[in-house]
Amino acid sequence: MTEPYLFHSGTAPLLVSVPHDSRFIPPEIAARMTPAALRTPDTDWHVAKLYDFAASLGASVLAPTHSRYVIDLNRDPAGAVLYPGEDNTELCPVTTFTHEPIYREGEEPDEAEIAERIERFWRPYHDRLAGEIAAIRSRFGVAMLFDGHTIKTQVPRFFEGRIADLNLGTGRGASADPVLARDALSLLSASGYSAVLDDRFTGGYITRHYGDPAAGVHAIQLELTWRTYMDEATFEYLPGRADRLKAQLRALLRLILRWAGERAAG
Repeated sequence: MTEPYLFHSGTAPLLVSVPHDSRFIPPEIAARMTPAALRTPDTDWHVAKLYDFAASLGASVLAPTHSRYVIDLNRDPAGAVLYPGEDNTELCPVTTFTHEPIYREGEEPDEAEIAERIERFWRPYHDRLAGEIAAIRSRFGVAMLFDGHTIKTQVPRFFEGRIADLNLGTGRGASADPVLARDALSLLSASGYSAVLDDRFTGGYITRHYGDPAAGVHAIQLELTWRTYMDEATFEYLPGRADRLKAQLRALLRLILRWAGERAAG
């Protein structure tokens, strides 16, 4: 069976994961979904394209082949909520970010189907993620995990007002060295974009689960708002706008690699 992810093996101590990149929904699942869901509006639109330079820096790159509406790779497989006390979407989401139903009435996945999707889609992605982190750490003595996400600039379901352009998350300091996090924030803050660290986005399941600075594994999530690189109404990628952003993303990944190189050399 073909694995439900795309993987590029790199030569540097950095793995870039983009778990919400794909829009593909298998026909047998799509047949049960609403027209609103089939537009896949909550995709991290064009996120792999934003990081298409990562391989040239030596990074490994991991991307899914299926939509987050099939299963959300950035959620706990046990179903634990990501942000307690806040509005959250599920491991197998049943509503869009605008509270529209994803499934036709009575067609939502039951516990058995969710368990099957975990084994079919979630587990292989995370097995590869964990294996690559272990391989990088074994080779370099340190492993850097960068989890790339994007979101609409205003999402009333989750936030009041406009979201910052660049949102770094390190599990409130638990998933990455705080010096690295501060350096990353300083770089992004000087870019002309609005940037925050561990604000509303503190990192999802991937960042929190795999980040272990004491063991030499440092995980950072970056959530970008769509207005920085695309037309939010049409989902069109805007090269001029995106190129300016990509220059900052390239600088950020280079900063992470320099930081890792200093630790590996030590």
